[in-house]
Amino acid sequence: MIIMPSCDLQFLFRTFRRAFGRRSLTIIMMASVLPFLFLLIVQAQCILPPPLAPLTNKMVQYVNHLNTTWKAGHNFEGVSLGYVKHLCGTILHGRRLPVRQLRFQPELPKEFDSRTAWPHCPTIREIRDQGICGSCWAFGAVESISDRFCIHSKGKVNVHISAEDLLSCCDYCGMGCNGGFPASAWEFWTRSGLVTGGNYASKQGCRPYTFPPCEHHINGSRPQCTTERGDTPECKHKCSTGYSPSYEKDKYFGERSYSVGSNEEQIRTEIYLNGPVEADFSVYGDFLHYKSGVYQHVAGSLMGGHAIRLLGFGEEGGTPYWLAANSWNTDWGNRGFFKILRGNDECGIESDIVAGSPKLE
Repeated sequence: MIIMPSCDLQFLFRTFRRAFGRRSLTIIMMASVLPFLFLLIVQAQCILPPPLAPLTNKMVQYVNHLNTTWKAGHNFEGVSLGYVKHLCGTILHGRRLPVRQLRFQPELPKEFDSRTAWPHCPTIREIRDQGICGSCWAFGAVESISDRFCIHSKGKVNVHISAEDLLSCCDYCGMGCNGGFPASAWEFWTRSGLVTGGNYASKQGCRPYTFPPCEHHINGSRPQCTTERGDTPECKHKCSTGYSPSYEKDKYFGERSYSVGSNEEQIRTEIYLNGPVEADFSVYGDFLHYKSGVYQHVAGSLMGGHAIRLLGFGEEGGTPYWLAANSWNTDWGNRGFFKILRGNDECGIESDIVAGSPKLE
């Protein structure tokens, strides 16, 4: 079941184009019946939801009352809306990489999960925490890159690529903690390389993450988040004290980086053959409340752009989905993971997919 809660004309045009083809759509548009046809569609399906503020009980109640493909609940407690918006640190509609067309087209399974397909790669199962920094664009990249090093090396290279290194040292990737471009992140990996670095206080790798995790969700064991925004860390071409090898010798490079394109079958094939990819999408107020099921936008205003890691696909109750990993720690959503509607470019999830091949020596 697909809910169309707002009058999205682009969605209507895509629907007509799929049903009638481009040429037929042009003929239909030239006909005088078009205004009346659109009026009927708007009246029948474009039902505007009531104005609902995010992070409120009314939003949760409204989503669950619709009885659509997902359930809402409270993920964020005691934080401001401005803080949550800052977490959405991806600049949408940025530069694109050349599209790679996969020539080999395997018979794809109905369901696929990278966590079970490559059980010897523990990074695939991990959920990181970007803390108070709008660094989702960097996390989506380094998480997928880490996974791909393990997958393509058949488990011989098992590392945590540093989000800190990418976030602080890529000058052309954007504005650090205030937003960045996923495509530029992957390009930086192939051009300049990235060192290793685990989570905050992990003492793992050359440059571990310096922003501590905090309880920006339900009450738990982590310290409560503040309303402050994190400043972009300084780019340091040296490793943490006591770590060996040196910064330059610790770097891991990409062989190539590329866009996957917006074709659903190509995206599924890329994940199936090569591992998780980075995707970005528009976050609306209702997404903040995701708990389970297959998310689709039904209410709320735009919060910003967000980048995540896609690691699988499947169907739930007949609804096709992408399986994704967020970077808001394991208290958010379904232990940090979520599902989002597949095949309809939901919130732009299929419009900007980036990936790459690791350089293995």
